[in-house]
Amino acid sequence: MIPKAELHVHLEGTAPPALIRRIAERNGLQVPEGVFAAEDRFAYRDFLDFLQTYDLAASVIRTADDYRDITYEYLCACAREGAVYVELTASPDHARLVGLTDEEHLDGIARGIDDARADHGVEGRILISAVRNFGVEQALLVARYAAGRPHPYVVGFSMAGDEQNYPAGDYAEAYAIASGAGLGCTVHAGEWAGADSVRAALGLPVTRISHGVRAIEDERLVAELAERGIVLECCPTSNVVLGVFPSYEEHPLPALRDAGIPVTLGSDDPPYFGATIGGEYDVCAARMGFDDQVLRDITRTAIDAAFCDDGLKETLRARV
Repeated sequence: MIPKAELHVHLEGTAPPALIRRIAERNGLQVPEGVFAAEDRFAYRDFLDFLQTYDLAASVIRTADDYRDITYEYLCACAREGAVYVELTASPDHARLVGLTDEEHLDGIARGIDDARADHGVEGRILISAVRNFGVEQALLVARYAAGRPHPYVVGFSMAGDEQNYPAGDYAEAYAIASGAGLGCTVHAGEWAGADSVRAALGLPVTRISHGVRAIEDERLVAELAERGIVLECCPTSNVVLGVFPSYEEHPLPALRDAGIPVTLGSDDPPYFGATIGGEYDVCAARMGFDDQVLRDITRTAIDAAFCDDGLKETLRARV
């Protein structure tokens, strides 16, 4: 089995319908209307509707133990598919909305990481993420929180949400705060907005871009990404399911890699899209012509681009 590493997955978005139901029942809650399309499937019509469904499902996640269970179950599932390292994108905004303190939120995730490592040998770290459609001031609060309360598992800062209507440049101060504190930085761009979104992201202190695949629309931008060694966290299944590209065969991942851009693979919000990290590697083998050596190289790229410390990277490289 090829060792795998994942840099792009949203923690609340890893919980499948069965786990959301179980957590809701434990917390004495009803899952909000409209979350499920079927027993094992979430309901949404398009990207913005997906964001709303995501928020509704996340609303039943109320305790540190809930976050522990979500983290543990996802990391264990990844380990079964050969994953050695996962960076989990965690949203303190979602935790605060249900009344969790920042300490409780991180404690739950950290316990999940520790338990998964003990049971399955997989390693995890945390990216603190702002939600751009919550506004600039809220992003500043999240960045100050991430920068001002060091935690051994918090290694990076990210920003997700509606990139089309909330331009990256508006959040430059938040990124300056996070980067200045030594956190690795990535940002969602080039998914629902085009190449201009990726170019705007390059104005931030980032070494990675979440998605970034629509850079393919601008040859000069592709060349710049390759020259600067900016890593693209690619999520092919997410892109195809949401209609960013019509098929795997028309996805630009191979072309971006051939152009010299470092790429990694991520499942994004796996149960929403029918994805897993192992499935992303399988898709690249079956539909994009990547052989085992290329897939191992993608894992090595992910480890090199990870925001964890150099000592852990060396340990992970030895496993690949």
